[in-house]
Order: sequence, then C-alpha cells, then structure tokens
Amino acid sequence: MKTLTEIASVIARHVSKDGFQATPIERVTLVRSSTVTMPMPNVFRPQLCLVAQGHKEVTLGDRAFRYAPGRYGVVTYDLPVIGHVVEATPNKPYLCLYLDFDPVMLGELALRVPPPPGAPSPPVAKTVSDAGAALLDAALRLLRLLDDPAALPVLAPLAEQEILYRLLAGPDGARMRHITFSQGRVARVGRAIAWIGKNFRERFSIERLAAEVGMSPSSLHEHFRAVTAMTPLQFQKQLRLQDARSLMLVQDIDVTTAALRVGYESPSQFSREYRRHFGEPPARDIARLRASPGLAVVA
Repeated sequence: MKTLTEIASVIARHVSKDGFQATPIERVTLVRSSTVTMPMPNVFRPQLCLVAQGHKEVTLGDRAFRYAPGRYGVVTYDLPVIGHVVEATPNKPYLCLYLDFDPVMLGELALRVPPPPGAPSPPVAKTVSDAGAALLDAALRLLRLLDDPAALPVLAPLAEQEILYRLLAGPDGARMRHITFSQGRVARVGRAIAWIGKNFRERFSIERLAAEVGMSPSSLHEHFRAVTAMTPLQFQKQLRLQDARSLMLVQDIDVTTAALRVGYESPSQFSREYRRHFGEPPARDIARLRASPGLAVVA
C-alpha cells in the first residue's frame, strides 16, 4: 500500500538509529530496530501503536498479539507486557509510530462521535487490528508535519484529532470510550490498575484492593482478569519483576538488593519467579542484556 510505504519512509528519515525517538509532535514517538530483539518487558500507556514495517509480538498475560505492517494496537490502561521484534533487517528495519492518548481531547471527541453500532466490545485493555485507509491517511498527515515545522503547531492537533476520530468511529470505538469512563466496573478496574501501579512494592490482599475501588473481591477478580488477562496478584508480580530487571540493568544493583527493593521478602523466591518469567536466572539474564544491547530494544 502506497500510504503505508510513505509512512515507513517518513519514520525512517526521522529515526537514524535503533531505539525510541521523541518528536516535535507532542505525544508522538517513533521506533526503529534493525534486528530482531529478545523479549523485553515494558509498561504500555494508553496509546496507539501503528507498525509501518517489520513484525513484532506482544504478550499480555496469557494473550499474544502479532503486529505486521499496517496493523495497529490500542491500549486503554497502563499494562505490563512483554514485547519483541520478530522480523527486521538493517535494509528493512522495524518501524512504528506511537501516539499517547490525550484523555481530554479523547473525552471531548467521544461526546461528539456517536458510538459504533452493534454490541459493546469486550473490556480487554489491549487489541490489535488492521488499519483502514482512512486511519493510515490520518497518520501520514500527522507524520508529514515533521517535515513542515511552520505548520506543525497549527495542524498537528487537527491531525491528532482525526486519528482519534477514526479510532472512535471504528471497530475499537467502544473500547476507546473506556478511557473516558469515570463510573462502572471497567472504570473501577482502571482505578485498581492505577493503585497497583503506585503500590506494587507493598504487600496487599485482594480484599484491600477491592475496598480501595469499591468492588467485591469476586467481582474485582473477574473483571480485572477480563481487562488485563491477569489476576491482580499476577499483575503486581509482573510489575515487580520488570522493576527489578530495570534496577539491575540500569543501576547495577545486585540480585538480593533488587529483590528486596521491589517487595520480595525471599531472594530465592524472587530468583525462581524471575527465571520462570524471563527464561534465565537474574544474573545471567542481565549479563546477556549487557553483552548484546541491540537485542534489548523495547518494541
């Protein structure tokens, strides 16, 4: 598709090396990887991810999502995921666009755009779909502004609104509206996700979390799993392990200190759970990441 090829061309011009590249367009980040990468943890914010070239896979709980050129993912809550590039070469690198959602802009548009017909979508907080021509056109208009700095301040908000409109009016419209909800069970799950994100280093019970968000423990457990593909305690565990990995890799903290800092009382339990999650013991995993930094690009 010509539009997708041009999107890839614009991204390639503005990202000269592997990794994440911030842009002059607020909330827009570009990503490039010239090689396949190892599975790496990340916390996805509410955002759009549109792949222009290459392939990647993202795992959320027990669900796997495959991205290919012209496919996009929508995330509606902060979610701990594992992602990796599975197809990329120096001559044809993986290229993608991230657009973080502006909740104010999205909320205002949601009031003006009629809900799509049909039954409400499931509340799962991540999906991957094929981008239609209208969404690709809107994304290209936004990216072209990187080559037109004078027009960027005026036209970028309009292009961003068009992208949000296309998402709200499309198959993900009902799911997108969950971001703007302040009441109901899905909104309470969103508050539970945010609470765990702030308190994942501390021990808590499902009863305490349920009381924090005004739900019964059984209802919270059921709806939390429907949205995140994980139980609250599995969600907490992923955040702890991801945080510990970052501490060891970036701050050069030893295994025991990292385990205690993220909330584990037993370093041996931490090592067992780390190996199950990442495939190797902590020390060996960190040594591998340091030896091959190019394989650690988060997609």
